[in-house]
Amino acid sequence: MNYTADIKKIDRHYVPKDFHVTTWESLEPFFKELVERPIDTKPDLEKWLLDMSELEAIVTEDACWRHVRMTCDTENKALEEAFNYFYLEIQPKIQPYADRLNRKLIESPLITSLDQKKYFTYLRSVKKSIDLFREKNIPIQAEISVIQQQYGVIAGKMTVEVNGREYTMQQASKFLESHDRTLRESVYRKMNERRAQDKEILNELYSKLISLRHQIAQNAGFQNYRDYKFVEMGRFDYKKEDCYNFHEGVRKYVLPLVDELNRRKREKLKLDTLKPWDTEAEAEGVKPLEPFKTGSELLQKSISCFAELRPFFADCLAKMDQLHHLDLDSRKGKAPGGYNMPLAESGAPFIFMNAAGQMHDVTTMVHEGGHAVHSFLAHHLELNAFKDYPMEIAEVASMSMELFTMDYWNTFFPNHDDLQRAKEHQLERVITIMPWIATIDKFQHWVYENPNHNVGERTEKWMEILNEFASNEIDFSGLDDYRKIGWQKQLHLFEVPFYYIEYGIAQLGAIGLWKQFKENKEKALDNYMNALSLGGTKPLPELYEAAGLKFDFSPAYIKELMEFVHDEMSKL
Repeated sequence: MNYTADIKKIDRHYVPKDFHVTTWESLEPFFKELVERPIDTKPDLEKWLLDMSELEAIVTEDACWRHVRMTCDTENKALEEAFNYFYLEIQPKIQPYADRLNRKLIESPLITSLDQKKYFTYLRSVKKSIDLFREKNIPIQAEISVIQQQYGVIAGKMTVEVNGREYTMQQASKFLESHDRTLRESVYRKMNERRAQDKEILNELYSKLISLRHQIAQNAGFQNYRDYKFVEMGRFDYKKEDCYNFHEGVRKYVLPLVDELNRRKREKLKLDTLKPWDTEAEAEGVKPLEPFKTGSELLQKSISCFAELRPFFADCLAKMDQLHHLDLDSRKGKAPGGYNMPLAESGAPFIFMNAAGQMHDVTTMVHEGGHAVHSFLAHHLELNAFKDYPMEIAEVASMSMELFTMDYWNTFFPNHDDLQRAKEHQLERVITIMPWIATIDKFQHWVYENPNHNVGERTEKWMEILNEFASNEIDFSGLDDYRKIGWQKQLHLFEVPFYYIEYGIAQLGAIGLWKQFKENKEKALDNYMNALSLGGTKPLPELYEAAGLKFDFSPAYIKELMEFVHDEMSKL
C-alpha cells in the first residue's frame, strides 16, 4: 500500500459541508433520519453505515476540539463552558439514539449479507454497547465527564517558586536533574508540599468519581466497576487474572533490575543512600541533557529524526505543523500531561504536551508522534468505527517509536557521550516504568473491588501496594506524607480509569518490535506500519500477529524481554 501523509478532510455526502455542531436541536434531525430510514437492500445498508459513520466522525471531532481547547487553556471559562455544554446537553441526548442505531443494525436481517470477517470486530463492539446501555446511566456519565475535567483544572494551577521564579510542575522537575543535591531536595519538597495543598480536594474528587462509577456498573448489572470497565473497554482477549500475573511478573523479574539500576546510580553519584530526589540526577561535572530549548525546536528536531527513520513519519508531523495541530510548550494554566488526539474527520490528529527542555520531553514527543502516525495510517479505513483500535496496540505504536528513533537521536544530541547517556536513560525508563504501571493497575483493582472504602483505608492500601513495588535501593524514610498522596499525580486514575496496564502490555510489544528492528530494520518497520494500518478491524492477537509479535504478557515473557533490554543496556 502507498501511504501518504497528505490526507484530506473526509468529504461529506450526508451532512451539509457548512454544518457545525452547535445545539442538540440542529443535530437531532440527522440521528432521527438514520433511525427512521428504511433499509431494504445490501446497498441500502452499506450507504446507511457510511452516513452514520460520517455523522459520528463530525460529532466526535467536535467533542475532541472542545477537549483540546480547554486543556490548552484551563483558565478560560468560555472554553470550559463549551466543553461542559457538549457533555451535559449534547452527548446525553445522543446516547439513546446511538443505542437505537446499534439495535437497528444488529436486528436487520441484511446483517448476514455483510462480509463477516471484515465487520467482525465492529459488530462485536456494537453488541457489547447494546449489552451495556442503560438509560439511567446517561445523566451519571454526563456528570462524570464534567467532574473528571476538574482534575486538569486543579493540576494546571499548580506552580512552585525556585530561585525567585515561578515554574509549572513540569518545568520545576528539570531541577531534579541538577548535580546540586540541596537544590534537588528543596525542589522535590516544594513540589510535594504544593501537591499536598490540594490533597483533600483531590481525595474528595476521586471518592465522588468512584461512587458514580460504581453506580454505573451496578445499573448495568455488574458487581463492580472493574468488571464493567473490562467489558466497556473491549478487553475481549484477556482477563483480570492476566493482570494479576503481570503484577507478579513485574515484582519477580523487573524489580531486581530496578534495584540494580538504582545501586549503580547511587555509586555513580558517590552517595551513602539514594533518596527519591536523586534518581534523575547527574554526577558533579556532568551537565543535565539539554536536547532543545523551545517547543518549535523540539518539533523541528523530531521531524529530522523521523525523516532518518522513515520519511513518511516525518511527513505526518510536518502535515500537523502545517495545520497548527500541535501545542508543545509547558505554561501556567495549561492542563498537565500529554496526548495525541485523533480527529476523525480531519484525519491529522493534534499533539498536546508540556515540554520544558528535558530528556523525557523527547520521549514524550516521539511517543505521541507514534500515536500520530497510527492516526494517519488508519485514516483510509472506510468506517469511523474501523479506526477505533484497541489501546493495547495504540500504545505499541507509540512505545515502539520511542525505541526505533533512539539510533537517530543525534539530531537532539550531536555529542556522542550525550547520545549514549540519552539511550541509557531511555532503556532505564523502559525497565523502571514497569513497577509503576503494576502499582497503578493493582491499586485500581482494589479501589473498585472495594468501592465503599474511606480515605484512610485507601491511603493504607495505596502505601501497601506502593511498597510492594518500591525499589529497596531508595531510602524513603521520613517521606511518607508525600508518598501517601503519590497516586494523585496520575491523571489516568481521574480521567481514564483502568487505562494503564496497556502501557505495560504494549511496552512488551514494543520491545518485541525493537528486537525485530535490531535484526532487520526495514522488515520491522513494514510489520509496524502493516499492523497499524489495520486500525481496529482485527482482534488484538491478530493485530499483534500482523506486527510479527505474540500477544503475551505472562511472567515468563516479561523475564525474556527484560533480559534482552538489560543485555542491550550493557552494550552501551
